[in-house]
Amino acid sequence: MAKHIMLMGTSSHVGKSILTTALCRIFYQDGQRVVPFKAQNMALNSFVTRDGDEMGRAQVAQAEAAGLEPFVDMNPVLLKPTGDAKSQVVLMGKPVGNMTAREYHRGYSLKAFDTVKEALARLDRDYDTIVIEGAGSPAEVNLKANDIVNMRVAKYLQAPVLLIADIDRGGALASLVGTLELLEEDERALIRGLIINKFRGDVSLLQPALDFLEEKTGKPVLGVIHHIEALGIDEEDSVSLDEMEAKEGEKQADIQLAVIRTPKISNFTDFDALAGEEDVRLTYVRRAEELGNPDLILLGGSKNTSEDLLYLKTSGLADAILERHRSGTPVIGICGGYQMLGERISDPLETESSIGEIEGLSLLGLHTVFAAEKQTNQATASISGLSFCGETVSAEGLLGYEIHTGQTTCTRGAETHPFTITRRSGEIMAGCGTVSEDGLVFGTYLHGLFDHDDFRRSILNILRKRKGLPPAAGTRNLHKERQAAYDRLAEKCRAELDMKTIYRLIGEQD
Repeated sequence: MAKHIMLMGTSSHVGKSILTTALCRIFYQDGQRVVPFKAQNMALNSFVTRDGDEMGRAQVAQAEAAGLEPFVDMNPVLLKPTGDAKSQVVLMGKPVGNMTAREYHRGYSLKAFDTVKEALARLDRDYDTIVIEGAGSPAEVNLKANDIVNMRVAKYLQAPVLLIADIDRGGALASLVGTLELLEEDERALIRGLIINKFRGDVSLLQPALDFLEEKTGKPVLGVIHHIEALGIDEEDSVSLDEMEAKEGEKQADIQLAVIRTPKISNFTDFDALAGEEDVRLTYVRRAEELGNPDLILLGGSKNTSEDLLYLKTSGLADAILERHRSGTPVIGICGGYQMLGERISDPLETESSIGEIEGLSLLGLHTVFAAEKQTNQATASISGLSFCGETVSAEGLLGYEIHTGQTTCTRGAETHPFTITRRSGEIMAGCGTVSEDGLVFGTYLHGLFDHDDFRRSILNILRKRKGLPPAAGTRNLHKERQAAYDRLAEKCRAELDMKTIYRLIGEQD
């Protein structure tokens, strides 16, 4: 049987995911068979496993840190908000329907916990240590009765829990004390240590507060983690997107990229590799007046494509995008963004929303019809003779994944389809993306396209050439950078966590 350690927070976005990643890397470096686990995730950023199962991206990063290929037992329940207080419920990687918060929490979540226990049993059998992440706060009294991701998991496993607070947002001491106060006695007993995260400054000046915490709560402070800049590790929620926007807004760079931030944007991590380039400033645009004159416009995925397309039209962004295109600005769409670039989107079964049909931007000759069944596949693609902005791009072995219900057909014979899916979920078969006749617009269903180092640099150098700039020398190795980021995170946390006590807590389990 595996040993367990669990990380909970006083609220969302206090650093649970990142510190779970850190512990996975530390235990992996120490020779353990370690695996991450989060019973239930709520996120619009997701990933598709080799088996075609959908799971949260945070557990993908944690799996990479643990030296593992991601698989769905790491995240058996995924909730993907669709709007109108509803979420698509994904159980063991497959959608089981859309539910309101009331329907899920009061009618389904406890049934899903049986599946959670089955996933845990398989991990217990195969691994030495399971690093478990909670969600939000364990002290939400209105949700606790049906919560399957925090104390229900901890009590089921009798796992020691580390409680994390984000001091950067203020109120960390009150959050820790208040959270403990709202827990039941048996729940408080499982909290074995406190962690202060995202600290900036001299720890010695914080010592009186740490002494107070330990005296007030009877719980040891097992670490003060300093704020880590430019971490380089994928995150999954819109709060981290807000932080990235603020950072990118201060950046000076040769190439200006604009991502259209729709209300239901999903898988925005598709653009993280672009944002990491030194010659790129990537901004997220919500309103037409913010668009400006970028070198490239990017339309990403969406959990509700028709409603996001309607948002583009009512906000004036659609007209602004079309005006920039008429002036020669290239546009790239991925997944939902690809569908929006077409002539028409039909949803006869109301798979995503009550909008039965809506006209697209008509930058590509496409008609998309939503089906009842979602396609989730890992895929390998090749690009042969992509004509983009007057230049030709070819690439082999682009690894990515597809998540969509739309079935897209092409309506214009003059456009080209150089994107070929050479292998999808283990099977060899063809598929396509589409490029406009003028070479200024292309789209594809392939998520992860820009993680391919040579392809990403080829596109950016074409944009540089358009501005009269020389090509940038050298190509980043994104895989090596991520591995280095996990090592850097582990080194930082080893130095600032009481790892001796954490190992003791793990070892105390039967």
